[in-house]
Amino acid sequence: MKHRHFKLFKPYGFLSQFQTNAKHEINKKFLGELYNFPEGTMAIGRLDKDSEGLLLLTTNGKTSYEITSSKTDKEYYVQVDGEITKTALEQLQQGVSITQKDETYVTKPCKTFKLEHVPNFPERAKKIRDERHGKTSWISITINEGKFRQVRKMTAQVGYPTLRLVRVRVGSITLEGLDMGEAKEVFSSLS
Repeated sequence: MKHRHFKLFKPYGFLSQFQTNAKHEINKKFLGELYNFPEGTMAIGRLDKDSEGLLLLTTNGKTSYEITSSKTDKEYYVQVDGEITKTALEQLQQGVSITQKDETYVTKPCKTFKLEHVPNFPERAKKIRDERHGKTSWISITINEGKFRQVRKMTAQVGYPTLRLVRVRVGSITLEGLDMGEAKEVFSSLS
């Protein structure tokens, strides 16, 4: 059977899933509204509703499992509230304590640095506060784990809450070349 694989620039406000008939999901936005994906397509990992950026999709459950269960790097560009300090960046790099399912979890060491320039992303559907409300910083965080809302919890833990979160890379696949809401087939395989 020929499987298909896609990369998508998930916009803010969309769930990383395909619509179901659940009553609690009425009036929510799903991936199927963005592209005519083949039947059986599933997201590889997730981005929460408030996050944007690169989402990989496949019709092959084995591929999905291999990527999510491995230590594949995921890089995020994160706009945080305030002028982030070197100390906060070092804390993020070393790992911080976050709450995960009512338990304390220490994140693994990761790559983190302040971006020199503001990334050129399309404006988000829901406005982010502007500079009149104080300074913001953009940082890069690369992790190879994926706890629920992990990056948001990490930046909050060091005193810089996340204002905008955009995943820009999973492994060697990047967001480059995609417009907001656009999907492209990345490769096909036989299995």
